[in-house]
Amino acid sequence: MELTLDSPLDMHLHLRDGDMLKLTAPLSSDFAGAVIMPNLVPPVTTPDMMLAYAERIRAALDGAAFTPYMSLFFTALDEKALQAAISTPGFFGFKLYPAGITTNSEGGVSNLAEAERTLKLMEEMGIPLLVHGESHGFVMDREQEFLSVYRHLATAYPKLRISMEHITTAAAVELLDEFPNLCATVTLQHLLITLDDVAGGMLQPHLFCKPIAKRPADREALLQAALNGHPRLMFGSDSAPHPRCKKEACGCAAGVFTAPVALPKLAELFTTHGAADKLQGFISGNACRLYGLKPASKQVTLCDTPMQVPARYRSYGQEVVPMYAGQTLPWSIKN
Repeated sequence: MELTLDSPLDMHLHLRDGDMLKLTAPLSSDFAGAVIMPNLVPPVTTPDMMLAYAERIRAALDGAAFTPYMSLFFTALDEKALQAAISTPGFFGFKLYPAGITTNSEGGVSNLAEAERTLKLMEEMGIPLLVHGESHGFVMDREQEFLSVYRHLATAYPKLRISMEHITTAAAVELLDEFPNLCATVTLQHLLITLDDVAGGMLQPHLFCKPIAKRPADREALLQAALNGHPRLMFGSDSAPHPRCKKEACGCAAGVFTAPVALPKLAELFTTHGAADKLQGFISGNACRLYGLKPASKQVTLCDTPMQVPARYRSYGQEVVPMYAGQTLPWSIKN
């Protein structure tokens, strides 16, 4: 069996920088393009920093057909600064992080009220707002507690395009249907695993991410929304590589490296559930319609030929462990 996808997009991707970027960019280039997250050290906050990062990404891709859609780290900005951002080639939107909530987010937003003028300007200028939606509460409740912030944003700025990034709960799926200006991304891991897979037996550090995987009912709600073709739900891998030494360590870094297995696993997941016809919308169509994207033409054909996932990827002095390391997957990308 074969399944061909037109210009698949990853709407939430971490490529890191330096030698890690050189390793991970080629492993993420099965897609036609991706929205690149800005939480580097220091974070990508200005158009000049964004252009320089995009150039480093293109260099690391070494000619691969892949478009980086660049995001900027959200801070309170005036109209001139916002205009400079949208005038910069490759700019996609702003990523809002609550301060200290995830990797390299210490410079994020502490008081949303201080950014109200910026949000109003973004609404008027048609700039997307991408949000890491978690509070600082109990880890299993953080997304649920943040839903009131989404409600406030969607109500106060009804024309602002707001993406609830990497949603993990049934409640977030329900909220998606309350406001037409909300959309969402969901990861591969949150369609497949629960907290029990992470910590129900021996701790699995390479499945630990933020937001953390939730309950079976949450996973089922996310999966059904994807399989049923929810028109405002998009694939965003949140593939987040960390050196093996920082994952298999006290203070385990948060992030699951899924880029090399994402498309084969999605093909398996959707075909197994009899929803192969919904995968194109999830992997590209919805994003193109919601954001007016016109990615370069790139066809990716997947087939039900087994794929052996490497135990780890090593290059440039870096070592990262992918999801399903050392396992055989039933689907692969056809060369």
